[in-house]
This record gives sequence, structure tokens and C-alpha cells, in this order.
Amino acid sequence: MSESNGRHAEVAGGGFAGLTVATALAQRGWSVTLHEKGDELRAFGAGIVLWHNSLEVLKAIGAYEPLLPKSMVPPFYETRMHNVTQSKEDFWGLEWRTMTRQDLHETLVDAARNSGVDIRVASEVVSADPAGSVTLASGEVRKADLVIGADGVASKVRDSNQFELERTKSRDGITRLIVPRRKEDLGPGEWDNVIDFWNLEPRVLRVLYVPCNDDELYLALMAPIEDKEGSAVPINYDVWVESHPYLAPVLEEAAKIHGRYDGYQTTVLKQWTKGRIALIGDAGHAMCPALAQGAGTAMSNAYTVAVAATEAANADLPQALVDWEARERQITDECQERSAWFAETRSMAKGNQFTPQMLETARYDPTTREMISVG
Repeated sequence: MSESNGRHAEVAGGGFAGLTVATALAQRGWSVTLHEKGDELRAFGAGIVLWHNSLEVLKAIGAYEPLLPKSMVPPFYETRMHNVTQSKEDFWGLEWRTMTRQDLHETLVDAARNSGVDIRVASEVVSADPAGSVTLASGEVRKADLVIGADGVASKVRDSNQFELERTKSRDGITRLIVPRRKEDLGPGEWDNVIDFWNLEPRVLRVLYVPCNDDELYLALMAPIEDKEGSAVPINYDVWVESHPYLAPVLEEAAKIHGRYDGYQTTVLKQWTKGRIALIGDAGHAMCPALAQGAGTAMSNAYTVAVAATEAANADLPQALVDWEARERQITDECQERSAWFAETRSMAKGNQFTPQMLETARYDPTTREMISVG
């Protein structure tokens, strides 16, 4: 824990964004209380791909090394159309790792607690005041120099302050599951790759195959919202194995899990800040998962807002938040737009999609505000 700077932050939301900003603030001398409305701290979703931007944040807050034995670096991101390889991409050496969301979440919880963050479960923030306070479901009002809304797509910090937003829903959605890898049952092949299996005919059914470690596999099964069989949970094994017979062993495991189907959506806010309130993560910039940067941009913005708030004098903090948004927003906006375009056009099926431009968000280092070159 760092020496106190005399300032206090209230953070709504115990996901990746909330835990990252709480830790970064506490390590800079803030007293921080984090509120998670659930009865326990847990990760939602299944597996995750992290890139250079979020990995640099993990290094900066001391959460990188503990993740190494729980995660892996696949040799390639392989794209297949009807099981025929279209491309194998290694991102020119740009750092990336795969892992389960639970392992990432647990590591961030440990980092937050080790940094002195006061984590409270079954504690829901129902509104916030730009002057610097939050109100809990219990009725308690808590004062703060900084309020962070990291409380997801249904953010009450955001909605209690009437932030203007535009929400766009996509035609596709996804079911995310963690299953045993069963690598020995899949037959010959490069099963350590991330493999993006696309089938567009006779129906759109995509499987993103993401090995997370030696034992666990993340499956993301995409189907149009209107396809009631493809979007059913538990998954309809017969439908999916007909489309992807080479994945039968892991689809068999997937069919045992109820799971949850979520439609893709993009949320764009007119502004991310109001007074002493800053919004990060899905509360501020939910996006389609095409470029695997929902968590990446959340953690990146979480780190940079902690730095910006700390560097500002307390009286100047509202303006510092405005300046922070002005500096950081463009890269997130462009990532949202690109991800939405990929989701709408399904262009990732062509392969070779990770150009230097499309990797711009991944190439950004929020700890130095520098962009590394690839290609």
C-alpha cells in the first residue's frame, strides 16, 4: 500500500474495469471502496484474449506475473471457412495471451486487496452525484473525491445522471462456455492455435476456439439472433455438430452446460464524465467482441483515468476528467466502430483481418501513451 494522499474514491462494479481502476488508485495513495452488487466476486463470461494494451496495465499494477502460469500464448490466430484455412496470423510479435475470465478476475481481486482496496459485496450503487457522492441500495450516502461508474451495460451511475447514449444492436449473438480441451480426442491438427471456424452456408454458425491453458478451452458460439436453434441454450448439439463435425468432442462437452446467449451491442456515449464522475468499461463504451477489446479498452481507460485523477489537484479534478476523456477517447471510439463493422459485415470470415490499423488499440500502451509499430 502507498502512502495516503488524503483523497477517496468510490467505485461501482467489481468487474475487470472496476478492479483495475481501484487498484491503480490505491497504489497511488487513494483510499478506495469498491462496491459489487452481487453476493460474491465472480467473473461473468468464459474465456478472454488480452493484447499488449491490457497486458501492459497488468504489468503496471503487479497482476501480470501471477497470470503467466494460468494462461498461454497460442502460436497463431487461424481463420477457417468451412474448415479450410484462410489465414494464420501471429501479429508480428505483438504480445497477446489467452486465459479464462475467472483466472483473470481472481488475479485482479488479489491485486486490489493487496493494494488496500476495501471491497464490499452485496453492496449496490443505485445513483451518483457529480458533486462527489454515491447512494447505495441501503440508503447510505457516501462522499468521494472521485466516483467511478464501472457497473456494466445497465450502469446506474450512468443512468441516474442521464448521460446521453446511442445503443445499436447487431443481428448476431454469442454463447460463451469453458469446456475441457480434450485435445487428444480432436485428432491430428494444430489445436494450440486460436481457431476461428466460420460457416456461412447453409446457415451462419461460427465457433471461436480459444485454448486458455493446458486443461481449459474457451468456446464462443455465434449464431444470428433470429436462428432459434443456433441461439438456443443449452446448445443444440445436433445443429452445431452438423455444421462443425470436427469439433464433436468439445461440442459434446459444451452441450452439458446451460450457458447464456447474449446479443452483440454497441453503446456510444456523448460524454464519459460529469463533474467528479467518470464512466469506464461497458458502462461507458460497450462494444461488439470482434476485436477482443471490450476488456482491453476497459482496463486501459481504467488505468489512465487513475493516473489523470491522481496528477490533478483535487479542485481541478472535474476538468482533469474532461481532459482525460479528450486524450483517450479516440482510440476507444475507433475500436467500437471497427468492431461493429466486423460484426455487421461478418468480414472476419475472410481471414487476414488483423492489419496494423485493426490492431491499433492492441498496439497502444496506456502506461506510456505510446503506440508500438508492427508489420
